[in-house]
Amino acid sequence: MLNEDLIYEILSVVEEIPAGKVASYGQIAKLIGRDRNARLVGQVLSRAEYYGSYPCHRVVNHAGRLVPHWTGQRELLLEEGVLFKGEHVDMKKCRWDC
Repeated sequence: MLNEDLIYEILSVVEEIPAGKVASYGQIAKLIGRDRNARLVGQVLSRAEYYGSYPCHRVVNHAGRLVPHWTGQRELLLEEGVLFKGEHVDMKKCRWDC
């Protein structure tokens, strides 16, 4: 069940992702003890602006794919030094080791 405590739990993990690194939705779900709720993480992040300012641009899918239709995400990641392999983040080099 989605409630404010869960929302802030997800956002607090996102807040910990260091500049120059990325995490996957599934990685965040696992960190909060909800291994099978990667989509829930995505749902929360799509509304994160209503809860404050969080570095949601540092969250990608497991393959390093960016959020569809968010044209500024790539630029934000490049500014932080995140490496890409074609259109995807280089997850081997830039995944957050938490």
